[in-house]
Amino acid sequence: MSSTDSRRQAVAMLERIRIQVETLAPPVAAFEKGIRDTPFRVLISVLLSSRTRDPVTLAASTRLFSLAENPLDMARLSREQVEKAIYPVGFFRQKATNILEISRRLAREQGGVPRELEELMRLPGVGRKTANLVRSLAFEIPEVAVDIHVFRISRRLGWSHGKSPAEVESELKQLFPVEFWNRINRVLVGFGQTICRPRNPRCPDCAIRGECPWNRASKGNLSMKVSC
Repeated sequence: MSSTDSRRQAVAMLERIRIQVETLAPPVAAFEKGIRDTPFRVLISVLLSSRTRDPVTLAASTRLFSLAENPLDMARLSREQVEKAIYPVGFFRQKATNILEISRRLAREQGGVPRELEELMRLPGVGRKTANLVRSLAFEIPEVAVDIHVFRISRRLGWSHGKSPAEVESELKQLFPVEFWNRINRVLVGFGQTICRPRNPRCPDCAIRGECPWNRASKGNLSMKVSC
C-alpha cells in the first residue's frame, strides 16, 4: 500500500471511530466548554485528567474552579483546599502541589500560560503529552498528544510501531495530515475508554473491526486480547 493510500485509510478509520465514540451514551472524552474556556483552566484540567476518567476530572475541575479561576486566586488557596477539591483524581496530592506551584509561578511572573512546548514543559508536572494537549486545546496549535490510549490503539491499528510516546507521536504526524493532528487524542481517548480497552476490548462492537490488523491477528489467540 502506498503512503497516500495508507494516509487515506487511516483518516477514514479515524473518522469512523469518531462517529462511533460520539454516538455512545453518555458521551466520553468531552468536557463542558465552560471548564476549558481559558488557557489556565485548560492547563489545570489537563493536569487533573492524567490517570483519571473524564467524569471524575470534570467534577474535580468544577469544584476547583469554583474556588479560583486564575493563577493569582489559585495561588492563595491552601494545599488542603486544593486536595479536597480535586479528590479523588489520581495522584491528587502531587497534583495539588503542582497546581499551586504553577499558579504561584504564573502569578509571580504576571504572564499567561506559555504557548511554546519547551516553556510548558518547564512547569511542574507538565510532560510532553500534557504540553501538546494544552497547545492543542488552549491555542489550537496542531499537535499529537500521545497518552496511554493513543499509544496502545495506534500500535494495535498498525499506525505506529514506535516503542516510546515520542516515536509514536512522530509516526502519527507523518501518517496524518496536519489538520487531523488535534483530533487524534480526543477521538482515541474516548475509543480507548469504551471500545478498544486495554483488557477485554469490545472487538465485536468496534466500527473498524474488519480493518483492524490486531483484531484479525488475535482471532483464536486469547492472550492478545488482554495485552498491547
